[in-house]
Amino acid sequence: MTAVSRTAVEAPAAAAAPDRGGRRLPRTLHPMAWWVWALALATAVSRTDNPLLLLLVLAVLGYVVTARRTEAPWARGFVYYLYLALSVVAIRVVFRAVFATGITPHDHFLFSLPHLPTPDWYAGIQIGGPVSLEALLSSATDGLRLACMLACVGAANTLANPKRALRVLPGALYELGVAVTVAISVAPQLVQSVQRVARARRLRAGRAKGVKALRAIAVPVLEDALERSLRLAAAMDSRGYGRAGSATRRSRRITGALMLLGMCGLCAGAYGLLDATAPTLLGLPAMTCGAALCVAGLRLGGRRVTRTAYRPDPWRLPEWCVAGSGVLSAVLLFSDLGYDPAQLNPTYYPLTWPGLPLVPTAAVLLAGTAGFLAPPPGPVPRATAP
Repeated sequence: MTAVSRTAVEAPAAAAAPDRGGRRLPRTLHPMAWWVWALALATAVSRTDNPLLLLLVLAVLGYVVTARRTEAPWARGFVYYLYLALSVVAIRVVFRAVFATGITPHDHFLFSLPHLPTPDWYAGIQIGGPVSLEALLSSATDGLRLACMLACVGAANTLANPKRALRVLPGALYELGVAVTVAISVAPQLVQSVQRVARARRLRAGRAKGVKALRAIAVPVLEDALERSLRLAAAMDSRGYGRAGSATRRSRRITGALMLLGMCGLCAGAYGLLDATAPTLLGLPAMTCGAALCVAGLRLGGRRVTRTAYRPDPWRLPEWCVAGSGVLSAVLLFSDLGYDPAQLNPTYYPLTWPGLPLVPTAAVLLAGTAGFLAPPPGPVPRATAP
């Protein structure tokens, strides 16, 4: 064997050898771990109106997405979710300014809009009038909370592949999972379509910008995204996704009844835990029974779907750490331990600077540890010269 051939044989072996320098090998994290992390962080966001904490959540999302996104085209679409979040804040502020509620003598007056008279049956709502700084700040904070929730969903769509998430769904949720996968894939497909159409316009020396370019971009983007999603649905249907299999009518009815009763139990338990005046049975006991019924329905429905998975996604220590960081962040914000709950919802009447409580700040930063707890994503394979 010549030296050249020996080097060619030994190079793949050296590349496949484990890293002996203590570094983690790149791999793609389990998609459900990212979704659990993002939904738990969105749940934590729903607990607070503090603008400093909400801005910190956006910073954490930006850091994690930048550190752990892949090189796929749709994985660079987080900026579009940020644009959508900013539009939500702007719409909320405009609505608060137009549908004014009046100002008090202690408010800081900014400007006044033309007042439109309303009929008697429209009493209680004022269109136009004076607008105060306190009202705009309050509406901006409400919009920022919704914007953070949208950014959490956008981060999950950016970091996790919805097609891979379908493979780990329980059998009882398989039909629903197909519809959800097709619906969720619209956003990544839309991002790819925007990038593809913009690149084609640059190659054709398209110089129209702003509103003039909207018509030339919107129609091809929507058509391409919808067509790709329909192709995905047709491909999944041709491979048997979402089929009922050999389940009998009695089995389907029992599974549906168990899932319905379980969801009712979970809703009743959540209401009992949130309402201090609710009976004791509507709290933890109802939630426990509902969870048990849901598990029974999932196990019974999973027996009728038989499928194999090629190279299934592993659930290892990094997945537990990422999902646990998001869940622990939500638990700390809902536990009210070590801080005053009023600090999570500051008031602007009178106008004061909001404080930054220590424990909620640490909880949000704890969710940001997913940026280095998750393994680095694998590089995109490229063709190499012989």
